[in-house]
Amino acid sequence: MKNFLFVSAENDAINGCKAGGMGDVIRDVPRQIAAKGDLVHVVTPSYSRLHLSQTFITTLHFNYRGVEYQAELFEVAPKKAFPGIFHYVIHHSEIKSGDIAHIYFDDPEQPFFQDACMFSLFSVAVAQAIKDDVFGKIHVAHLHDWHTSFLLFLKAYHPSYASLKNIKFVYTIHNLAIQGIRPFDHNFSSVSAFFPGVDYAYQKLKDNRYEDCINLMATGIRLADRVHTVSDAYKTDIQKPSNWPVFIGGEGLENDLKQADDQNKLFGILNGVNYKAFNTSDKGMLLLNCVKASFRWLLEPAKDYKSKFLVHTGDKISNLFKKKPKFICTSIARLTEQKFFFFKNNPQILYKILDHLKDYDGYYFLLGTGNPDYEAFFRDVSYNYDNFIFINGQSEEVIDSLYQEANLYLMPSLFEPCGISQMLAMRNGQPCLVHNTGGLKDTVKHLENGFCFDGATYHNKEQQFIYQFKNALELFFNDKTQWKAICKSAKKERFTWEKSVQDYYKYLY
Repeated sequence: MKNFLFVSAENDAINGCKAGGMGDVIRDVPRQIAAKGDLVHVVTPSYSRLHLSQTFITTLHFNYRGVEYQAELFEVAPKKAFPGIFHYVIHHSEIKSGDIAHIYFDDPEQPFFQDACMFSLFSVAVAQAIKDDVFGKIHVAHLHDWHTSFLLFLKAYHPSYASLKNIKFVYTIHNLAIQGIRPFDHNFSSVSAFFPGVDYAYQKLKDNRYEDCINLMATGIRLADRVHTVSDAYKTDIQKPSNWPVFIGGEGLENDLKQADDQNKLFGILNGVNYKAFNTSDKGMLLLNCVKASFRWLLEPAKDYKSKFLVHTGDKISNLFKKKPKFICTSIARLTEQKFFFFKNNPQILYKILDHLKDYDGYYFLLGTGNPDYEAFFRDVSYNYDNFIFINGQSEEVIDSLYQEANLYLMPSLFEPCGISQMLAMRNGQPCLVHNTGGLKDTVKHLENGFCFDGATYHNKEQQFIYQFKNALELFFNDKTQWKAICKSAKKERFTWEKSVQDYYKYLY
């Protein structure tokens, strides 16, 4: 029996610990491992809230910033219990709830300043817990994104944690674009501030562009025993240089990734979704769930600043009870450059989509929160277009309804390591219109189970996006036979975690 440790910033197996698709992965993969008879311990930060009313396990004592620190480890009750899986959080007053999904901080003046402080402290606490044998003997430590790569730094260079060298470390890249770059020294949020007196190999850790900085994504790639990313197409993409915005590739780390591939330690394994038991909403509840969510948010003091918009949204949706849309397309995503650059960079694309929808009495429902500039942009569009419903919040009931009741899922990501939303839509027999990149390329096949757009230039991509959207609309209204065949093919697709985790054992573990 193997004993696994998953270390991550997110874990959707527990309440309040998800910002994006990483949380889904950390929820689902351990379940497959446990089903094989192995043990899994999952640990995340508490963010000064997730430990409340949970089971205290132990106090961890360690040196950080040159002084003695204490942190507390709690076992957390999951949403759904599975034998062989144990969920933990680490609490310290300096690991706080952030601006983004109550997890990450947005530091525009010094990117990653607060996050690096939090996750360096968290990583030392995890290392100490491993050293103290809190989780038992760990055979494989599976780390996720740059937030956890401090553990590899500790393994390689910190004399107090030499025992970590006995563990196999796997490092997963969920989003290469977010790299965790911080100075080596002369800053409160720097390597020398976190770990004073620790000798390290500067050349192995430095950022290729900013030589006075550590690149924590690169640290994970360079120091892990195995490196994994979440689709085979993305593995290929990231070994090529980026040509923004036409092509998003290695983002300065393509040579590191080529080297990892040459060393036979880089693998692309597609994420999966659950097909056995998943949340659904009663059919026909979309509009009611949207109205209920809008007015529920009105009661939250934290959302006072957008109360006028919430009333506006609720009013627009209420009007649809009289005359329901003949066609609904939807997107469910964090509002970021990655997800909606096409719209924000050239609003005419979104306007043309809405104009085409208007010709068919169609509506676009977009649900999400995120970058304030993107939120403001979509709020403005909502005020100007009656057939654009911007649900500026998070509601599982609305999300479930949109996956079940919308006709077409839009996913025009500038880049996409894997993507889970398209799989969830397809699971419900909802075709997707996607940019032909990364994991979207591995899952959506044009005119077979969905629709794809691409182009040799960025302008070509914009044109193709609009063209393929019009094509999808025309098929829906004028060629029901082909439309139903595409829907059927989408619903038949199986991107299972069982298959993915088999490959984990074969290539990573």
